[in-house]
Amino acid sequence: MPLTAHNAVIEQIYEQHHSWLHGWLKGKLNDACDAADVAHDTFVRILAARNAAHIREPRDYLATVARGLVIDRYRRRGIEAAYLQTLAARPEAVAISEEDKALIIETLVAVDKALAALGARTQRIFMLSQIDGLTYQQIALQLRVSLTTVKKHMIRALTECALIMAQP
Repeated sequence: MPLTAHNAVIEQIYEQHHSWLHGWLKGKLNDACDAADVAHDTFVRILAARNAAHIREPRDYLATVARGLVIDRYRRRGIEAAYLQTLAARPEAVAISEEDKALIIETLVAVDKALAALGARTQRIFMLSQIDGLTYQQIALQLRVSLTTVKKHMIRALTECALIMAQP
């Protein structure tokens, strides 16, 4: 579908369904500003997807995209809250700029998303190693898997993390 045709379809969907989407999100989020942000992000997402010709049920499609964005928003807020709580619990006063905080949170969100895509076992092994500080042998014993399995999953997880860190 040519770009102009795609944009025309999205414009039509926007005109017909933006108010509905905003109202639906406002009911879900209980905040008009958050609802406006997510509605905007939803249309940005579908504009970038360039698949307007395949949208048969616009409200269902918009709701699906918006739900995913709401989940991402809650996940990000949870990660941010956990990071700030951990930072506040540190015994020494650490001055971190707002820019550095934003970069750290973005990195944590990206790592969380990458690990979520790897599967439950890889996530568990990574967390036991990196958060709980267990050795690979201890993880193998605890999960009743081979040491080779633990190493394989750690290589996958660390590779994904390295790819994230290498992005500009």
